[in-house]
Amino acid sequence: MQTFRIMWTQAGQDERKVSAVSYDEPSAKTYAERKAKEDGVTNVEITKVKPGM
Repeated sequence: MQTFRIMWTQAGQDERKVSAVSYDEPSAKTYAERKAKEDGVTNVEITKVKPGM
């Protein structure tokens, strides 16, 4: 099964944030949509995770 993580930029911080957990594709899309609506959050991306990561 392919898993995904969410990456985003938080206003006022230099480093991109990465979700601590991996999601299946439908869950990743839902989480990314929610994250994008948060104040100060930009550049939300869904990335594939290599098996075992």
